[in-house]
Amino acid sequence: MAAGDGDVKLGTLGSGSESSSDGGSESPGGAGAEGGGWVAAALALLTGGGEMLLNVALVALVLLGAYRLWVRWGRRGTGARAGTGEESPAASLPRMKKRDFSLEQLRQYDGSRTPRILLAVNGKVFDVTKGSKFYGPAGPYGIFAGRDASRGLATFCLDKDALKEEYDDLSDLNAVQMESVREWEMQFKEKYDYVGRLLKPGEEPSEYTDEEDTKDHNKQD
Repeated sequence: MAAGDGDVKLGTLGSGSESSSDGGSESPGGAGAEGGGWVAAALALLTGGGEMLLNVALVALVLLGAYRLWVRWGRRGTGARAGTGEESPAASLPRMKKRDFSLEQLRQYDGSRTPRILLAVNGKVFDVTKGSKFYGPAGPYGIFAGRDASRGLATFCLDKDALKEEYDDLSDLNAVQMESVREWEMQFKEKYDYVGRLLKPGEEPSEYTDEEDTKDHNKQD
């Protein structure tokens, strides 16, 4: 019951007391009625306030339970990661020396046969091992691992059928799609290590000196 209702009842009960006919003190019956009215009003106020307090208490308990659950699972996850002592694949692998790849050689680095993951964009091969949660076998873009991802990125298609099994010269892509391929190439250059070229059929790989390899890595750093 709202406090306003309690106030109205209190006012009504106060005006309902009766005097004796000779103007003397209130009769015993009137005093008893007034006392009972005050008790009833107080109980009504307590009942209304009690419901509000109960609701607040329930909300507080729910929030406290949710917080404790969050803390418990957060600590458990942190402890599990700390207990394993496992490093990410990228942290445990040395940097790959610069070299060129045929399609067959590139496919060996799909994350399933070796921890290292490579993919090609616009004829450039990148080491995306540190992005294994995206490009690994269970990642959302795992279809690109060990493959030439150019066409899939240009057409925004994650369907395996969108990637050609043979060398893809991208000659059928339009200007907008080729511009998208070049933009993707720049993004991969900024984020991942460039390790070499994707060879065309019959093309011979280049020989890279240690000086060239170090120079390229320093540029990326």
